[in-house]
Amino acid sequence: MRKIFYLLAIVALASCNALYPSMMLKTPRNYQFDTLHDSTAAVNYKISVNDFVNLRLFSLDGFHIVDLTSSSNAGAAGAAPSTAITTSVDYLVEADGTVTLPVVGKTPIAGQTIRQATDMLEKKYSKYYIQPYILLAVSNRRVIVFPGDPGTARVVPLLNNNTTLIEALALAGGLTSSGKAKQVKLIRGDPTKPFVYLIDLSTIKGIKEGNTILQANDIIYVTPQRTPTIQLINKITPVLTGLTTILTVLVSFAVFNNNKL
Repeated sequence: MRKIFYLLAIVALASCNALYPSMMLKTPRNYQFDTLHDSTAAVNYKISVNDFVNLRLFSLDGFHIVDLTSSSNAGAAGAAPSTAITTSVDYLVEADGTVTLPVVGKTPIAGQTIRQATDMLEKKYSKYYIQPYILLAVSNRRVIVFPGDPGTARVVPLLNNNTTLIEALALAGGLTSSGKAKQVKLIRGDPTKPFVYLIDLSTIKGIKEGNTILQANDIIYVTPQRTPTIQLINKITPVLTGLTTILTVLVSFAVFNNNKL
């Protein structure tokens, strides 16, 4: 029995070192988090490789958009035919930072803001259209939210430029029951050297940082609570079950041999 006790103790200690294998994005105990500056200011997003840009092009400075009589005059005698790209189409920004667009072809676009890219494309299309008017947007801007349960995550699209951290958490379903509102990590920037901010949403004082305007590809990670007792039980239960089965077989074998003698 003493050997069995020692074996159980070794299994328990080994299990303690692997209680939280599903926890992600851990930081050392004395990690120096970055400080948020102007967190409520919108940041002009720059188009990146693998983005999908949505393009709509109109001639005559977008007159067709505001011409309330255009639909009723369609097909009427003397009505001017539409000569611009009015359908909404997504185009991929390729690895070399270019996008292949109708008429103008392969065009460098990565690294530009929406406003810069719009101005640039209007100049290019002015060779082919009279007073081109362009509506340009990035259709796959999103953030990733881990709401506090190691088994859950959400990809939240940024449908506008002013989506806040609290809004993204709400869109992801809110914090789970195992999430720590006091320890919400906001990770952004270059993945090789990201900025990491620690935000406390457990009190009303955290509303200011909670209203931080998100940037595309931000990661919101709510630190899950640690429940060592439950985790330890879950880890060692299969081992205990196996040992109990082996012990039962050994006892039964010994009783059988004694009865046989």
